[in-house]
Amino acid sequence: MPADAIVRPVTGQVGAGVITAQRPAEPASGPARTVATTVVAGHTRRRGGRPAVPRWVVKTISPLVLVIGWAVASASGLLPRTTLAAPQDVLVKARELWSSGELPRAIAASAERVGLGLAIGVTAAVVIALLSGLFRLGEDILDAPIQMLRTVPVIGLIPLLIIWFGIGDEPKLILIALGVFFPLYLNLFAGIRGTDPALIEAGRTVGLRRFGLIRHVILPSAVPSGLVGLRYSIGVSWLILVFAETINATTGIGFLINNAREFFETDTIVLCLVLYAVLGLLADVFVRLLERVLLAWRPTFTGA
Repeated sequence: MPADAIVRPVTGQVGAGVITAQRPAEPASGPARTVATTVVAGHTRRRGGRPAVPRWVVKTISPLVLVIGWAVASASGLLPRTTLAAPQDVLVKARELWSSGELPRAIAASAERVGLGLAIGVTAAVVIALLSGLFRLGEDILDAPIQMLRTVPVIGLIPLLIIWFGIGDEPKLILIALGVFFPLYLNLFAGIRGTDPALIEAGRTVGLRRFGLIRHVILPSAVPSGLVGLRYSIGVSWLILVFAETINATTGIGFLINNAREFFETDTIVLCLVLYAVLGLLADVFVRLLERVLLAWRPTFTGA
């Protein structure tokens, strides 16, 4: 290396797929200078550069293409309306049901069932995962029965739940709670037991005792896994709601689907399926926002 070359320390910050570094200054007749570059997705750009297309635009392309293809297929007769209603028919049906008040009532009833089922399932999963994950005795007593029960199809419990609890909302809430419980329990338990031993040892060296290790080391390490389980559980809750609302429901999105099936109203069926998807997406967005708040201390990679 030439004696007059000036080497700058290389520093990097990894986050959101962006790495910012300082390059060694090249020898020149003038004063040495440092050139800042930003590497994103394999391309080098000046700091402050922005993507040519906003991400939200890219995310809407595939749904738009799907809807446009659906409309074209319906208009051309390739997809008969008796088989699948056209997009404009679905919009007309949505306006009609909303004006009559039937759609708002159905959304409120379904959202209430999912909310209550989530509250029951999440509470049970967190408590039991803490007992099993933090204490060996808890694992010995609780984990084996849970591993056996999670292999039983939840939908197969519908006849028993009807016999035990009748045809009210109780069987629906229990089904949703069970569907929520297992993914969250498994992820949270794995997060607790997957805590880095080096972090535990470091906590002990600074004087943390058992409760301090649980509060400051083990639980923060388990939060990312728990949030992954929560996202999966929310998706499962909406899937199970479809089956749960077939149990003598008098209101709800599933009730609308059952009625529409009797009269071959594909526009209502498609509308309800879209509502399930949108409500599930909104719930997932909420968990992602919660993840940003709870894991603000944790650098993450969001793609190149």
